[in-house]
Amino acid sequence: MKATIKLEELAMLLLGIYAFGFLHYEWWWFLVLFLGPDLGMIGYAFGNKAGAVLYNLFHHRGLAIMIYLAGAFFLIPVLQLAGVILFSHAAFDRMLGYGLKYKKGFKYTHLGEIGKEKMTKKEQGPQLS
Repeated sequence: MKATIKLEELAMLLLGIYAFGFLHYEWWWFLVLFLGPDLGMIGYAFGNKAGAVLYNLFHHRGLAIMIYLAGAFFLIPVLQLAGVILFSHAAFDRMLGYGLKYKKGFKYTHLGEIGKEKMTKKEQGPQLS
């Protein structure tokens, strides 16, 4: 299942890159702004709750889509750009295993705990007893 989720997120990232291609911005804008949503981690300087809220705000794909659609509807290219960047970045983060955060702390996400891999007995290989 983990590989399937990563492939799905890769497809979302590619969709974001494809959508960016329709905007009238040079490609370097995508590269420069791509890591911008990680500024949402600044919220963790004010505690886990503030950090989770701000991080999730910058990494919510539904919000990214609404921002993009508002830009398309009102003909505001910078909103379209912001939506594409937020959407693409969120997909990239989830592809790497960084999900939306719980208020418990940065490493607790809707995709599981960051850095804690649970391996099945089959994945662990033969056990010496």
